[in-house]
Amino acid sequence: MQHVMNVDSNRPAHGASSSGDRPAHSSGSTTIRAAIISMGGELFTIDLQNVREVFVVESITPVPGMPSGLVGVTNLRGTVIPLLDLRPMFALNADETLRYAVVVKHGNWQVGVLVDTVPEIRTLSKDQFLPAPTGTGEGAFPFVSTVVKLEDRLRGVLETSAVLSHFEGAG
Repeated sequence: MQHVMNVDSNRPAHGASSSGDRPAHSSGSTTIRAAIISMGGELFTIDLQNVREVFVVESITPVPGMPSGLVGVTNLRGTVIPLLDLRPMFALNADETLRYAVVVKHGNWQVGVLVDTVPEIRTLSKDQFLPAPTGTGEGAFPFVSTVVKLEDRLRGVLETSAVLSHFEGAG
């Protein structure tokens, strides 16, 4: 039995206007709804407007010739979802098997990003976001252009469009 958490990215952020057709992540808003995810013991955030759902990964079918990072595919209610393990790209410990996937979308393409957990969905204020440091050499995170302050620590904001464009071009 698959456990699935559907995510309503159209729901207005807490404190945002619920007057109808203006989404909480519009440029006029001061808040963004984000999924907090854990990978390799580190927390990241993903803008909720890019998240389709979260599910328990029951099996992964390896596919020969897939680009590095794409570990295989899984079947989610009849749809084949490619699965992505970003931990090696972030130099994170990849020894543990990841049980959950966050389905993110980019254009007509969707992919499951493997994660340890999704501890919460949170409304973040835009003043919590800062540009990520640049020029950090070989260990730089190419898919993190912004950081957000959570619990007095800076956490990377995963740029799903950059991640998916990279793998779409590599496939």
